[in-house]
Amino acid sequence: MASTAERVKQHREGLRRAGFRPVQLWVPDTRTPKFKSECRSQCAALRDDPHEQEILAWVEKASDATGWQ
Repeated sequence: MASTAERVKQHREGLRRAGFRPVQLWVPDTRTPKFKSECRSQCAALRDDPHEQEILAWVEKASDATGWQ
């Protein structure tokens, strides 16, 4: 049986042959206090914004969550 590293290597080679390529994404770390603080700050800034309320109303109206559970 091949090692885990060899199986991963073979799997990735197969994906490349199929026309795929790897992509690395860096995203904010949602576990940090700084991220949580920034979220709170931005939410507070939008709390009473009439444009934000209009956009949220449109999103809710345009959204179809049928079957989501």
